[in-house]
Amino acid sequence: MGSYRMCMCFTRKFRVTEAEPPRDVKEAFNKYAEGGTHMTAEQLQRFLLEFQADGGVGGGAAESDAERIVEQVLQKRHHIAKLISRRTLTLDDFHHYLFSPDLNPPIRDQVHQDMTAPLSHYYIYTGHNSYLTGNQLSSDCSDVPIIKALKRGVRVVELDIWPNSTKDNVHVLHGRTLTTPVELSKCLKSIQEHAFSESPYPVIITLEDHLTPALQAKVAQMLIQTFGEMLFYPESDCLKELPSPEELKYRIIISTKPPEEYRKAKTSNEKEHDSHKSEEDLWGKEPSELTEEHEDDDTSDSDSSEDNSHSNRGSFSSGEHEYKRLITIHAGKPKGGLKEALKVELDKVRRLSLSEQALEKAAESHGTDVVRFTQKNILRVYPKGTRFNSSNYKPLIGWMHGAQMVAFNMQGYGRSLWLMHGMFRANGGCGYVKKPDFIMNESDNQIFDPKAKLPVKKTLKVKVYMGDGWHLDFKQTHFDLYSPPDFYTRVGIAGVPADEIMKKTKKKEDDWTPVWEEEFTFPLRVPELALLRVEVHEYDMSEKDDFGGQTCLPVSELRQGIRAVPLFDRKGTKYNSVRLLMQFEFI
Repeated sequence: MGSYRMCMCFTRKFRVTEAEPPRDVKEAFNKYAEGGTHMTAEQLQRFLLEFQADGGVGGGAAESDAERIVEQVLQKRHHIAKLISRRTLTLDDFHHYLFSPDLNPPIRDQVHQDMTAPLSHYYIYTGHNSYLTGNQLSSDCSDVPIIKALKRGVRVVELDIWPNSTKDNVHVLHGRTLTTPVELSKCLKSIQEHAFSESPYPVIITLEDHLTPALQAKVAQMLIQTFGEMLFYPESDCLKELPSPEELKYRIIISTKPPEEYRKAKTSNEKEHDSHKSEEDLWGKEPSELTEEHEDDDTSDSDSSEDNSHSNRGSFSSGEHEYKRLITIHAGKPKGGLKEALKVELDKVRRLSLSEQALEKAAESHGTDVVRFTQKNILRVYPKGTRFNSSNYKPLIGWMHGAQMVAFNMQGYGRSLWLMHGMFRANGGCGYVKKPDFIMNESDNQIFDPKAKLPVKKTLKVKVYMGDGWHLDFKQTHFDLYSPPDFYTRVGIAGVPADEIMKKTKKKEDDWTPVWEEEFTFPLRVPELALLRVEVHEYDMSEKDDFGGQTCLPVSELRQGIRAVPLFDRKGTKYNSVRLLMQFEFI
């Protein structure tokens, strides 16, 4: 008797029933197939134009697009021989088409934004300590995470450069930690080989420089030898405005402090603490332990005009000159406090770096000044030093204030990193996303104030129909030993604080292909900065709920209509089969 019950249990567990198409899909099929049992390419084309509000696959709903879809679906679903006899879709074929992420994705995959504005007009996909394989204190330094980041579309790579033990070569490592070094030349070579594997737009290398003048000269040589023609640097000493991503296609640009500032800072600051410490080296100190002066000194790196005084240039060696010449985006520490650091200068562009806490403080007291600064200059935000485990912070505070380089530990993972992945799925995943016009508005009474109470601009309606694919991507016993999983979906918005919310569906018990058919409405004040968050979890009565997939999608990029939404694992790798069927509508 026992073995019989066991057998029953297992047949129940392994049974995966094909869920039938949701009611909306059936109704759309009936309407566009005009009551028939088959839908022609012409009828599908009408559905794409009217129901999906779709400019078709390539932008204009041509009949050839619809014909190509019909052909692809039939090829995928049926034996090739059947192709000859019919060129129409059944209800199941139509459902299969709608539920295929490769044929019917939720967002477009082409670059479609204007790429001819200065670099400061874009959010740029930015890595932090890009060379670390794991945590910030003891993991190995390697070129492998750099390659991974570039293949994900990251466009800003950060390298901390230090003299090696014999002071005759340059190593990349996280200073004053136990991280094992990797040679700079190896990292540069890997950047050169993989920079444009995912995107043609420029790669910016930010150097955290701890070198002697002789080694700086050596780095200049390495950069020229490794990158050759790929390396872009300005003719003049300082740029008034940055070039555009379009002008800089397939180019590498360098951002760091000019050598004389670095040396000047060192002599003037030795009394208090070794300014050889980089802006990120205050290990283990929470902001409360830092004096105001320390905070400004160690978290801001902007160029102040006095620092470029000619009297200082006499001490240059020719090698240093070469190194300085290669810097396109100048960084440096400001004289005075934050107000000074945020001054916009007419005749030059610079980069300012703030820790996540320094940005929060700046946002509190000088929010609109920060926005104004970023219209022309580059603001880089980086994780606080106490994030030893390579975790991340909320990226939206930076984006709301126009920060182009919100630097993230790409080797960590978690919800903040999912938001970063989501943001840079926009614009064809090319690593550059144009800032909304309101952030770039320069007239004084129109400077965007992230703290202002704003009216609802647009409402997004999201319907979660069903999910599928877990039985293919997970072991049968992954979620529950003796029964099928109990899935529910969380859907919500990350964006400006007033737009942030999470909702969830009811749980669907014992089903590998759950059908929820639930609708959610999200009023949005700043839809341009909103990300749609989607997570699937498996309800577990006794322990923490199991994770079943996630994705983040830029709301501004969502294609209306019924779409197949592929899900990703915790680290952001796409599952082979797990996906949701959802509908998006703007009202």
